[in-house]
Amino acid sequence: MTGSALFHRRVGTVRPSHLMFTSGVGALVDLPNFSALVKGLDDWSHKNVPNSQAINEPRLLAAVQYTIGKSVQKLMPAPWMEPSQKDPTGQAAKVGVPVTPFPSWLRCTACNELGALDSGVFGFENTNIHRPHEARFYHAKCKRKKPLAVAARFVLSCTNGHLDEFPYGFFVHHGDACPKASHPRLRMDDRGGNLGANVELSCVNCGERRNIREAQGKRGEENLPRCRGRHPHLATFDTGGCGRPPKLLVVGASNQWFANTLSALFVPRAGASALDAKVEKYWTVISPFAVEMYPLLRENMPVFKEFDQWDDDELAEAVERHKARLEKKSDAKEETKGYPDLRTAEWEMFSGPTPDPDADLTLRRDPAGVPDELGGVFSDVVQAERLREVRALIGFTRLDAPDPDDPDLVELVKLARGNPEWVPASEVRGEGIFLRVPEELLQDWEKRVADSDALRAHHEAYARHRRNRYSDRIASMADFDETAHWPGARFIALHTLSHLLIRTISLECGYSSASLSERIYSGTEDDPHRGGILIYTAVPDAEGTLGGLVSLAEPEQLVRLTRRALTDARHCSSDPLCAERLPRHPADFLHGAACHVCLFVSETTCERGNKFLDRRFLVPVDDSGLALYPDVP
Repeated sequence: MTGSALFHRRVGTVRPSHLMFTSGVGALVDLPNFSALVKGLDDWSHKNVPNSQAINEPRLLAAVQYTIGKSVQKLMPAPWMEPSQKDPTGQAAKVGVPVTPFPSWLRCTACNELGALDSGVFGFENTNIHRPHEARFYHAKCKRKKPLAVAARFVLSCTNGHLDEFPYGFFVHHGDACPKASHPRLRMDDRGGNLGANVELSCVNCGERRNIREAQGKRGEENLPRCRGRHPHLATFDTGGCGRPPKLLVVGASNQWFANTLSALFVPRAGASALDAKVEKYWTVISPFAVEMYPLLRENMPVFKEFDQWDDDELAEAVERHKARLEKKSDAKEETKGYPDLRTAEWEMFSGPTPDPDADLTLRRDPAGVPDELGGVFSDVVQAERLREVRALIGFTRLDAPDPDDPDLVELVKLARGNPEWVPASEVRGEGIFLRVPEELLQDWEKRVADSDALRAHHEAYARHRRNRYSDRIASMADFDETAHWPGARFIALHTLSHLLIRTISLECGYSSASLSERIYSGTEDDPHRGGILIYTAVPDAEGTLGGLVSLAEPEQLVRLTRRALTDARHCSSDPLCAERLPRHPADFLHGAACHVCLFVSETTCERGNKFLDRRFLVPVDDSGLALYPDVP
């Protein structure tokens, strides 16, 4: 939060991963004493961060440009500096992510006075530079001495991604002005209770009273003004307003902000020389410079140390080759809808020949191949001793999470007022295990379950889910394809297998299940014969690996863990309720025999939000004919 000489700038801290998935641009951050809103990229700055460098991942940068525009030239980490103990008010104190207090209506915890920040009745304290979390607002005109003033905990949002203050004065006076004062004094009395919010708002001047319950639900929308189209993180209003009915939200609600991110693993280009691979990796850094500057850059720019074994002419030729390759790719690019494909290159890398070891990628296969006991379970096992993943934030949504396959169904909110030149990104280094399921096994299973009642129930539930979720934002349901982007039976089986293994191996690999992530490589229209999963570490605060996950892919360990996972999947502590579950009409949930006891994992681990899971498609639960693995190996 920007500040004056009266108080220090810092008001709190968050982990780097929070700025990507929990508290990024446009999100409300619930600090100990008040709530703050992360500002847009127009207000972020790296100028006080020495040696601040872009994160190099050409595939991901191209995908970001394809999604939100060619103006994006860099993937940048959040601005941050290690604070100095000797000079706590030095340069590091000026570096951080900018925020602003939001909501700007506060309530005194002593007298329940309700007012806006600009009303002049509240003061601010942030005196201890070593404890920024103690920053607080206080009621300056209260009878008690500086009592804490906290955020009035209600805001308005809409499905277009707008966010606004709750109109307390408008609401209390039923849409009219106070007859006794132009700027009435308000109070907020939180009465508690177990039947939802029970907060009474009152006007001190005229005595008008109203409960916040009258703003909740469908009926409550009639008591609220239409959305004004406000984006407080950008300090703008949409031209022409919005006009949609607003939804009442409580500060801290999980649906006030959903990150929309793209991620890519480092994949060496097939057939590329070591020089070409490094040029591609550091393209955004070296491409602006002419060959005449290379001698000077080799002495002053750390990145050019990577090219010490090649002379300037060789480097210049590699730069020209990569530039020509990019121009050719741009000319041949066809206009398609949806998100760019970032998985094909990864699938080809894992399923193809083992690439040469690299600082960003080291894969290893056991020379003996898949253990004999698992021959009918897996057709390939790859130990990823080193992996590098880069994630980029391209926007966010409110009220509804973004659709992972269809970017047009949920309104994406921009990160900046104009066309951003960079987007926030984070880099993760870790380890993983890639497991490929035999194609013949998957094809035979798909034929068996194609006409089953269980798969039909899942397919119908998917149509209901899309219809219920998007019916209020589509002009005509007649033109809406309810079954578009259906992932298919193969995805459900692979996804279920991934969750089973994650829950099993997390007990022994040294990482918690929340520190693991998955990537499902299922069949597509262009390549229907994909069938693999990658389970890998995804901890932004860790550099390198522990080795515990990769070691579990050793033959003896993998056989034991696979047997345990498939055996445990046959029963759940919630059976028979879990085993009998299928999404029947009118339910529109997207899982069958799955629950928090047997299959669900944390939201940061699952790439599909614990959807498309069903134990019956993997092991015998109620019908052995539906199981991909009817027998334990």
